[in-house]
Amino acid sequence: MPNLEHPAYPAATLLHLESLVPCRESQVSMLLSIFGERQQLSFPSIFIYGHTSSGKTYVMQALLNTLQLPHVFVNCVEYFTSRLLLEEILIQLQSSSSETEQTYVPCDNFNDFVRLFKQAVVSQEFEDQTLYIVLDKAEQLREMEANVLPAFLRLQELTDRNVTVVLLSEIVWELFRPNTGCFEPFTLYFPDYSIGHLQKILSQNHPPEYSADFYAAYINILLGVFYMVCRDLKELQHLAALNFSKYCEPVVSGEANERDTRKLWKNIEPHLKKAMQTVYLREISSSQWERLQREDGEPGQLKGLSAHTHVELPYYSKFLLIAAYLASYNPVRTDKRFFLKHHGKIRKTNFMKKHEKTSNHLLGPKPFPLDRLLAILYSIVDNRVAPTANIFSQITSLVTLQLLTMVGHNDQLDGPRYKCTVSLDFIRAIAR
Repeated sequence: MPNLEHPAYPAATLLHLESLVPCRESQVSMLLSIFGERQQLSFPSIFIYGHTSSGKTYVMQALLNTLQLPHVFVNCVEYFTSRLLLEEILIQLQSSSSETEQTYVPCDNFNDFVRLFKQAVVSQEFEDQTLYIVLDKAEQLREMEANVLPAFLRLQELTDRNVTVVLLSEIVWELFRPNTGCFEPFTLYFPDYSIGHLQKILSQNHPPEYSADFYAAYINILLGVFYMVCRDLKELQHLAALNFSKYCEPVVSGEANERDTRKLWKNIEPHLKKAMQTVYLREISSSQWERLQREDGEPGQLKGLSAHTHVELPYYSKFLLIAAYLASYNPVRTDKRFFLKHHGKIRKTNFMKKHEKTSNHLLGPKPFPLDRLLAILYSIVDNRVAPTANIFSQITSLVTLQLLTMVGHNDQLDGPRYKCTVSLDFIRAIAR
């Protein structure tokens, strides 16, 4: 019995739609109830959010295309200004009918868009059915003019037409909400796929020359290795297609059959471990990966760009690390002697505090203020350094990395002026 039911659409169409969107039946059923029938007035705006690869874009495309609902689908990253976005919506709306000749109409502001949108709806004969405008990567709307997002949320009211705006985003609605003129959309959350959902979705793509149970066992092994470090459906689909030929090698050579899971696991285990070191990186193409794995090499040795990649730090980050190290291990009273060319005469004294008799490297790094770090940086760099945003952005990056090593050491965050320490181990780790 199908999970999707709606009186306005044939059962065969809904059954086909259900096969296209596995593990998203509840979300599709909710959208169908919101959409209603073609001629019914739908909700003015819908906000759909969820993490990457949770099926938001795919489900909307499958739903609108399968039910043949009139729609416009725009990626806000590609059309990054309000003018490009509004013009693209009008262009797609004009091209929805092959009978109408497509013409470019300039649209400078939202007032022009409302006027041209009304004309396009009438010319395309969409008055008797709901038109859907889907804006993917909708978080980019926050970077546009302040009136764009509120106007899209009230587009049904402004145009007096049966139109629904669907916003797809990876962030929550609370980060969108404008201060004034905001119409609250209907929010729908797409949760992450569970391991059972991933098993079901990935198992559907089994090659026809192998049985479904054989491919399902392979997917189960793949998820057992990668699920803890990667839950991105697209990445897992790429890994499944990339490593399946290696899994089939004992079966192709006749050394094992499809039910000999132990021998198949032993064959692919080292291969998957090496592939896990480059997950998400996309360092090389699939054909390059397969060619490199066929080459002879030491067992367990990583093949690919990771084996010989050298990461070069930005120019000033190197000097910032050196300056931070010097500020962490040298007392403040030595700065004048070390970093000034004409520091004057300094009286030598044998007086030393009790704790200064021990090496500073044994005592560990000391906190230092940002002003001292910059003063040392200016003295060790040959050319004149201006305190630009580039310098402060590199300082922020290094401080963020250092904070990751300071979890549980709140005593190093002292006072209203932020202080930090840089250890020798931290510098060695970054330099690698």
